[in-house]
Amino acid sequence: MTDTTDKTEEQLNAEHNAKMAELKAKQDAEVAKRTERRGLTLVHTGDGKGKSTAAFGLALRAAGNGFRVCVVQFTKGSWKTGEGALLKTLPGVDHFIVGDGFTWNTQDRAGDIASAKAGWQVCVDAIEASRGPDPKYHLIVMDELNIILRYDYLPIEPVAEAVRNKPADLHLCITGRDAKPELIEVADTVTEFKKVKHAYDAGVKAMRGIEF
Repeated sequence: MTDTTDKTEEQLNAEHNAKMAELKAKQDAEVAKRTERRGLTLVHTGDGKGKSTAAFGLALRAAGNGFRVCVVQFTKGSWKTGEGALLKTLPGVDHFIVGDGFTWNTQDRAGDIASAKAGWQVCVDAIEASRGPDPKYHLIVMDELNIILRYDYLPIEPVAEAVRNKPADLHLCITGRDAKPELIEVADTVTEFKKVKHAYDAGVKAMRGIEF
């Protein structure tokens, strides 16, 4: 640890400025090495809160930059969510709810599989519509797709293949815990959200505006 006891504020400021100048030079050099531009596949997984929330933030950022965005939500059913209400008001954003609800509520495996297949077809159609010189979308968010794959309602192979062969400039964001290894392999950026503490475990119910 640096001893600052006998140094004046002027000396401390000068040392700090010199360190930051050195850090900026290193950062600029690293940034200059990154020259590739292409569409990315991002996967948000893990048992922590915030996977979908981060994806919706990404959708908001993309829309704010003039991107055309598609958000496909699996498993949400008829749930009235804050993000659903807002997304429908944003220009250039299409929002689809393709599930019948959480699996423990539906208690209908055959129906859940049918909904998963129909929802995946929405994703495939959105991906295919984003090819060519005038893509329909620049970003597609597939919220809770990992849950659908986790329950084997869809085979992983066609999903991984679709991601691998997406249009070069199209961005994808896939959320949900327990992401399949095959999906992690084809993704560009994978973030694991780790739970350290959650109010629900202490008996606090899911809160409107925070969880949904």
